[in-house]
Amino acid sequence: MKSLINFAKRLYNDETGAEGLEKLLIIAAVVLPLLGLLIYFRDWITEWTGGEASEVRDGSEDYDPTF
Repeated sequence: MKSLINFAKRLYNDETGAEGLEKLLIIAAVVLPLLGLLIYFRDWITEWTGGEASEVRDGSEDYDPTF
């Protein structure tokens, strides 16, 4: 039982990997809200990009490369 308690204390005090975990948590704190916004506004973004793409396609038909 004593060895199990010592193992638990060593495990609790071990900071190996803490820096990587902190970086992961910071990245998650930035990415998850952005992902939420993209999901929330997905219909608007799809409509906007589709409209812009059609404008580019329509404008490319008017292009005459002859000088």
